[in-house]
Amino acid sequence: MENFAALDAGEVSDSRGKSDAIYKKVTRRLLPFLFVCYVLNFIDRVNISFAHLQFKQDLGFSDASYGLGVGLFFIGYVALEVPSNLLLQKIGARRTIARIMVLWGIVSTSMMLVRTPTEFYIARILLGAAEAGFFPGVVLYLTYWFPAARRARITSILLSAVAVSGIVGGAVSGWILSHMTGTLGLRGWQWLFLLEGIPPIAMGVIALFYLSDRPTAARWLSDDERALIDHNLHADELEKGAVAPGSFLRAVMDPRVYIAALGYMVVPWAGSVLNFWAPSIIQKSGVASVWHIGLLSTVPYLVGGLAMIVIGNSSDRRLERRWHFAGCAFIAAAGIAMLPVASGSWIASTVLLSLATIGYLSAVALFWTIPPAYLSREAAAGGIALVSCLGQGGGLIAPVVVGKITELTGSLALGLYTVVAVLIFGALAILLGIPASALRERREN
Repeated sequence: MENFAALDAGEVSDSRGKSDAIYKKVTRRLLPFLFVCYVLNFIDRVNISFAHLQFKQDLGFSDASYGLGVGLFFIGYVALEVPSNLLLQKIGARRTIARIMVLWGIVSTSMMLVRTPTEFYIARILLGAAEAGFFPGVVLYLTYWFPAARRARITSILLSAVAVSGIVGGAVSGWILSHMTGTLGLRGWQWLFLLEGIPPIAMGVIALFYLSDRPTAARWLSDDERALIDHNLHADELEKGAVAPGSFLRAVMDPRVYIAALGYMVVPWAGSVLNFWAPSIIQKSGVASVWHIGLLSTVPYLVGGLAMIVIGNSSDRRLERRWHFAGCAFIAAAGIAMLPVASGSWIASTVLLSLATIGYLSAVALFWTIPPAYLSREAAAGGIALVSCLGQGGGLIAPVVVGKITELTGSLALGLYTVVAVLIFGALAILLGIPASALRERREN
């Protein structure tokens, strides 16, 4: 408190240059590690889209069975998300992130043993339960370190891990499927689950020793550096004043929290197209080789990741969140809407998937600046998890709906148009349901 008082009295400089130096130090320490963890997280969540190119024939799964299995992941995920974030607030990020990563790695490797649709469904539910709380936990963890005016660009950097996972995961998964089949008597999809499930276990163990729960526990920061970070976070809370829900209970009773969840619910709909159906879209556009499908699937993530960082910086410079989010949702909708027309061309399909990925990744990054700008520090742990939990309902519904429509119509087109309608609805919900005055953010001095 002595340092904080001194800082508040002006004895410690809060110049922009000093702030930048401190936050660069924090970024270099935390972001690379969390980035790698999130790359592994996303690879293990969506590698099913590549595995099913083989096991669909090996195990005789229908499109509806596959879509249901993809969606069931979110049952366990949604059920345990709020408890996981509340536990993180109580026991700290180190132990929470370590526990999540070790468990999901174990479950992911066990998917190589799946033989029936029922086993597939159980494995996906358990994987969702193991991963529950990882992303909202990391979002919450970053609010312990970075002020509001820096969060869009920091979240964009973190979420560029999704792009990297698409690039690395697509190439690696395609190589495993095409080169490992038959090795030691295992199919390529079995090797895929085994080899991509081991790294998270190792990173979970490392997290226990590498991460600091909060700035106050970070021995790699000086007293003045910890004081400046605490000062900025405290100033953010003062800016919110009485507008922000002051507790988790108040957040639960706040209609705008549910409007935010409704807006976020549209994001998994776009993600379901890109994460679970993109390989099939590329395959049906005339690309036969799974290795080439894997390579082409990296292009949208590369383009989308670069665009997301640019858009995140724009949002931070203007301290504007709602229109940036809605605009990106509209971009994703436009790309997906035109995919059926381009189904005969792998070039056009890849371009449109890239456009959709720009909108999808940027919308995710921008959305997660909204709840922290509205919720107080006391309400953030449960409130962020609640929004994520409810919003992830879209991840449960979307693949089931798209898979069923595809099976009934014999075409993915109607399912894609359904996704477009949902994206437009969610963007309007944020624009009309959460006024700009509700988001209290402070520019750094």
